[in-house]
Amino acid sequence: MNNIACNKCGRILKAENGIIHEDFIHVRKAWGYFSKKDGNTQEFIICEDCLGKLEQEFVIPSKKYETTEML
Repeated sequence: MNNIACNKCGRILKAENGIIHEDFIHVRKAWGYFSKKDGNTQEFIICEDCLGKLEQEFVIPSKKYETTEML
């Protein structure tokens, strides 16, 4: 696996022997009808620290669920 960088802060996520050793969010959105980006696809990575900062700006908090099985 190649280096993965957070699109927000630019930090390269820790990897060893091609295995990423920290978690991140990978967003891929194909924009459709009625959007200003119709026909375009966007993709980006957000590290866990940047996600925490982004969530602080939310007017409505994100939903959180307990997960008992992790992949």
